[in-house]
Amino acid sequence: MSMTKSAVKASSPRSIPGTDPGIPPRERILATARDLFYRHGIHAVGVDAIAEAAGTNKMTLYRHFESKDLLIAECLRQRNGEIEAAWERIARMHGGDPKGQLLAWLGFIGELKLTDRGCAFANAAVELTDKDHPAKRVIEEHKALARARLTGLCREAGLAEPDLLADKVFLLCEGARISMQSNPDGPAARLVTLLQSLVAMHEGVSR
Repeated sequence: MSMTKSAVKASSPRSIPGTDPGIPPRERILATARDLFYRHGIHAVGVDAIAEAAGTNKMTLYRHFESKDLLIAECLRQRNGEIEAAWERIARMHGGDPKGQLLAWLGFIGELKLTDRGCAFANAAVELTDKDHPAKRVIEEHKALARARLTGLCREAGLAEPDLLADKVFLLCEGARISMQSNPDGPAARLVTLLQSLVAMHEGVSR
């Protein structure tokens, strides 16, 4: 059942980003939808609640996004752009140092996995069971590119078995997100340390 407008208000102790009336409607809708989807889940939040929280109406929402499904896809596409920007920042900070870039990225992604409800892409993948949902391709492309980049950095850093290491890192991050939901003080709290130790282990493996 979709969350009602009043339920969203009652369960929102913090202000929703993007509700400044000076921000264009499309950006307000996206910011609001991302926040509500992330905190409450995609299926729990309806377009009525999004429109009201964004300070607009359904007619305006549907003028910018033909359906809730396309809004979901665009929310994830926007998040992907932010992750892409983070990759670029880290690459600039560690130019010519692939190992430094890898460790910086692992620190960044490790901290992300331990905040709030974890990975927005993984959360959405669990909720969206329709294989033809427009957001599915966004999720799949994001995950595939992340794995490819990790593999490339492991290889450039001269680490042993770069494909295997990248898969270990990828699966450890995915598992930590799940573990964090039920046991925030458990093994997932040591994610960054575990990721760093994985890299160190592959430095010592004979090639």
